[in-house]
Amino acid sequence: MRHFYTFFILLVSFIGLQPIHAQKSDTLHLEGTWRFEIDAKDQGTTAAWFARKLKDNIILPGSMLTNNKGNEVTIKTQWTGSIYDSSFYFNPRFEKYRQPGDVKFPFWLTPEKEYVGAAWYQKEITIPKDWDNKHIYLYLERPHTETLVYLDSQKIGIQNSMVAPHQYDLSSYLTPGTHTLSIRVDNRVKEINVGPDSHSITDHTQGNWNGIIGKLKLVATPEIYIENIQAYPNRAAKEVRFKIAVAQLKQQSKKVTLNFELVTFNTAAPQKINPYSTSFKINATQDTLVATVPLGETIALWDEFDPALYRAKVTLTSSKGVDHKTLQFGIRDFKTQATSFLINDRPVFLRGTLDNAIYPLTGHPPMDIDSWKKVFKAIKDHGLNHVRYHSWCPPEAAFKAADLLGIYLQPEGPSWANHGSALGLGRPIDTYIYEETNRMETHYGNFASYVMLAYGNEPTGRQVEYLSAFNNYWKQKDTRRLYTGASVGGSWPVVPNNEFMVRGGARGLDWKNETPQTLNNFTKNIAQFEVPFVSHELGQYCVFPNFNETKKYTGPLKAKNFELFEEDLKDHHMLDQADDFFMASGKLQALCYKYDIEKALRTPNYAGYQMLSLSDYSGQGTALVGVLDAFWDPKSYTDATAFREFANSTVPLAEIPKFVYTNDESFTATALISHFGKTPLKQNQNWQITNSAGISVASGSFDTPEIGYGLSTLGEVAVPLSEIETPQKLIFTISVENTEFKNHWDFWVYPKELPAVTTQVYECTSLDEQALKTLNSGGTVILNAAGRIVKGAEVVQTFIPVFWNTSWFQMRPPHTTGILIDPEHPLFNEFPTEYHSDLQWYSIVNNQQVMHLEDFPENFRPLIQPIDTWFMNRRLAMAFEAKVGNGKLMVVSVDLNDPEKDAAAHQLYYSLQKYMASAEFNPKNELDIALIQDLFKTPSKQQFNKYTNDSPDELKPKNEGE
Repeated sequence: MRHFYTFFILLVSFIGLQPIHAQKSDTLHLEGTWRFEIDAKDQGTTAAWFARKLKDNIILPGSMLTNNKGNEVTIKTQWTGSIYDSSFYFNPRFEKYRQPGDVKFPFWLTPEKEYVGAAWYQKEITIPKDWDNKHIYLYLERPHTETLVYLDSQKIGIQNSMVAPHQYDLSSYLTPGTHTLSIRVDNRVKEINVGPDSHSITDHTQGNWNGIIGKLKLVATPEIYIENIQAYPNRAAKEVRFKIAVAQLKQQSKKVTLNFELVTFNTAAPQKINPYSTSFKINATQDTLVATVPLGETIALWDEFDPALYRAKVTLTSSKGVDHKTLQFGIRDFKTQATSFLINDRPVFLRGTLDNAIYPLTGHPPMDIDSWKKVFKAIKDHGLNHVRYHSWCPPEAAFKAADLLGIYLQPEGPSWANHGSALGLGRPIDTYIYEETNRMETHYGNFASYVMLAYGNEPTGRQVEYLSAFNNYWKQKDTRRLYTGASVGGSWPVVPNNEFMVRGGARGLDWKNETPQTLNNFTKNIAQFEVPFVSHELGQYCVFPNFNETKKYTGPLKAKNFELFEEDLKDHHMLDQADDFFMASGKLQALCYKYDIEKALRTPNYAGYQMLSLSDYSGQGTALVGVLDAFWDPKSYTDATAFREFANSTVPLAEIPKFVYTNDESFTATALISHFGKTPLKQNQNWQITNSAGISVASGSFDTPEIGYGLSTLGEVAVPLSEIETPQKLIFTISVENTEFKNHWDFWVYPKELPAVTTQVYECTSLDEQALKTLNSGGTVILNAAGRIVKGAEVVQTFIPVFWNTSWFQMRPPHTTGILIDPEHPLFNEFPTEYHSDLQWYSIVNNQQVMHLEDFPENFRPLIQPIDTWFMNRRLAMAFEAKVGNGKLMVVSVDLNDPEKDAAAHQLYYSLQKYMASAEFNPKNELDIALIQDLFKTPSKQQFNKYTNDSPDELKPKNEGE
């Protein structure tokens, strides 16, 4: 195996450098109308379609999808992507969504048309006379994925890259006059199988589209020309070394002169560097010239706070003419020191999100800088500074925009080598990963934002051996960035020579079995690692769909998944609650992200996190895990300002032992601060406790004169709660004076002693004879159904919401996304609450049973309503009231009087007793006693049934490269 690795490492070392985007006036732009034809039978090559006129038309740049070309989507469409939950194809409940002409898939966004195979694009080009004897190349910025180019009837070549432009040298074939350019684009997975779920190709994300996007052009240069330029800044020496790949059409001995003009930009004031010139003699058809240019005494550095950039115009002059290229770069050192990242010797904490290549309006990533600025601005507005590109590499415009705004990027090779693919087994993908990452270096290596690289996501195969060789290759070849073999979950084997780790195993809240607190961190989870640890795919907390979002899908990808979920919710008689479900579940989602991210920040030697994700993931069963939607637009239950409190360069933190108190206790907290700002902090720090009306209960300050980088302790806070006489929420806030940096934590205080409630209510744990007698005689009954529910016993509820989504993991618990409450209902007169879950509800809902009201009247609404996963849309309850017979009944599926529960549960029980003893207890709905008794006898009719352990054979992706 060692010989195999040596072979392909040597192979990719000799890959020729391709030209970067040429800044040259001799350009023939090819955007516009092209002739077009679908080659579904794969006969165009043998039938010489390049020698005849194609029959249809298409607009480029674009794809077949954006041009509405391809096949109608049907239930038998073969997708590129794994279907983990195939029950959709068999469940009778979903039969109406499988009908011809209006198929609604729940897995991902549905394209208006789909096509996987070969398609031909053709255009007449006219070459001017003054291009004779020049170097001419074809530039296709981002085809998807394989291109085969013909000029007239001459085959030029074939390329397959998902990360970089396809470029063809046409110098030997073009003469002045008119020619026919034909390009066959093939988006099939053939001998190179990067993995059907790779975000570079899968229908879960951008989709396996066929087309060419970005810049399309022919470029002419002199016979002696610049192929590529790589800039290697040296901060310590205040200079930049340029490696200029120069080529000539024929081998000859020629003198060439290189002139360098450098200027700073993206700074308060531009700084011009003295021009520099040097000469060389070239003899070969290809050569690499090296020149070191001094930058002067004052240099501008690039980072997230001051993203200063340099623009270099490099001019090559020879007897054959003048060629020039312009490139941008930044001066920065992105290094590691033990378990920390450093940017220009200053510690940096990576606060990141994933970009999963989901761009619904086009079905492909944007190719212009302004669109990427919008994305990065949203990311920075939320306090983040880092983006990982899961198994794909964005186009040049993304790097340019990230450079301008100061974002640290981790692009990846275009592979998730799993689900039918694998590394290190001698398959074509092994070499392809090296080829692709070399192309990434060639085209994007100069960008300051390109600070990290991984092969891709979670592979199988001989991964440790393969990825160790991958790391060694890149560490030796290019020290401008840091390398990790792969981004992986916590169960993947450790690649020992990673320069940093991106892995799971140190993320998430341990609240399923432990009362919420902010004392714990991830110290034990990362103790084994001696390099920076970055959390892989933190979060994945679900929110209920926002059906108002559906109308935003005006492009070729439609939210048929949302339409399915909405119609199913209507069938379950809860469509009128959709907006409330969205808002209530969203509040819980935002809360979970806060406490998960703070836990990471409280961990010494933790180096960063990568959320999955700040924006929604439209695929893999529909994973609505973002506080932004799939368009990178905000959702209404939170905003960037609120998010930035706990996700910023500087974040006040607190170690708080619990969030529910009685008024004979004291609130205690250890105040901390995580600081990775531009300079140390010298501002005062204050704390305050206020009530919901904003009135101060207690306040104080800390006397830390200067806060350095990393995690620091500010001091202790202890406040007796004896003066709090009524149940209420209090807010603990830590702030840094004269800055935006503040953070807050809600906690709840209840009376230690609750007065007895005089009531004639009969309390029971089953509808026994006395309960029935009481109801028949017009009395009042409270039924504690905890632990005895049958109809709904299959629903697992925790305080934490659904992880990723229940479809992708085939209904792995938990199944709910929070609770919905009417805070104005008199049941809560003595239990102040908002309309959604919050930490005072923890002991009331966590690991507690729910009731499935599937047979109840359509308009029946419970008092405490768990929000089900949108794949099931069951009408659930934890508490409901009704008139039964001549009496009144309250049913609760949690034992609020359990002495093991906290003061919040006991306070809610007290409030319930007071309500039921009052005249306000007057249920509006009448129910038959048999309907309630059935909750204890009969399982739910609606059950999850996966029907099969696999997706239908005819729908599996046909990966010929396996």
